[in-house]
Amino acid sequence: MLNLKISKNKSFIELNDYVSHVKNIISATAAATYIIHHDRIVNEWYSGVHDNSKDSRLVDKESQFNIASVRKTFLGFAISFALHEGKVRSIDDLVVDYLNDLDREALSYITIRHLLTHTHGLDDLHNRLFLQGTDWKYNNIGVNLLIEIIRKLYKMPLSHLLEERVFSPMGFSQTGWRKEYNEKLVWLNEQYKDDQGNQANLFMSTKELAYWGYLHLNRGAVNGKQILPKEIFEQTTTIISPPDLEQQLPRNGFFWFVQDEPRSFTELGDKLPYGSFQSLGATGCACLVIPECKTVAVRMYNQTRQNPLGYDYLEDIKTFGYLVCKYLEDL
Repeated sequence: MLNLKISKNKSFIELNDYVSHVKNIISATAAATYIIHHDRIVNEWYSGVHDNSKDSRLVDKESQFNIASVRKTFLGFAISFALHEGKVRSIDDLVVDYLNDLDREALSYITIRHLLTHTHGLDDLHNRLFLQGTDWKYNNIGVNLLIEIIRKLYKMPLSHLLEERVFSPMGFSQTGWRKEYNEKLVWLNEQYKDDQGNQANLFMSTKELAYWGYLHLNRGAVNGKQILPKEIFEQTTTIISPPDLEQQLPRNGFFWFVQDEPRSFTELGDKLPYGSFQSLGATGCACLVIPECKTVAVRMYNQTRQNPLGYDYLEDIKTFGYLVCKYLEDL
């Protein structure tokens, strides 16, 4: 496990107040933030309760949130790991080269790069894949195909591979795919069928998600020791989106949103430095890494309802990033 010094700073009180304000707007009951800056924990904050039930558990450092689509960064890591080990030759390999039972006509030119960057254009109808377009479109079809590729390559589920290669070496004891409720989970009243990595039921403590970002910031090094090859992390956080992608569309690494040119209309906005990268989840959680500032910033929510009228999610997530940068200047 990482061993970081704690040096909490009052500069982040306003950031935490902002996160608390948004918690109320989106009808979440739980919130948390965690910021690492220059190898020190400068902000750790928890607010609210796990749910609306009577005597609900207070949110604290042991609370594990459903991180929703942030889980995709773990899948991105697994694909990068497979590339490093030579199990995948190139991200420009055709998907059907690895999943040969698929409809070759529908996936005639779809590559692993397309799946990692949401540019595959695939949709499904009655469990049959078909090509709908080629622009960036956020859906889980590509995610599910990559999960199956990992299962076939390693002959084990995604969750087992990550436990073996990441969670155990990192000492992550508050991270895992959960299908059964326990009191430390910020549960969403969902029904999950498995804990193999196939569903959006990866739960993490706020600290361990921040440490996941920190592992990327340091390219696989922990406490000065390289525990995972740095090339894996360099690969996952480098833009690999097709070069002809329209200017206004997001740029992705291995599922991470990556900052190239500042764009006011994207999730990263126009104030975060070049090379910053971020992952977001529908529960309101976010993991933001700013290499230029040697900073990782995490926020957690348990949002379950649709965004209310008047609330602009894109402006909210950009504001979170702006405030992180603003208060870093005070350190």
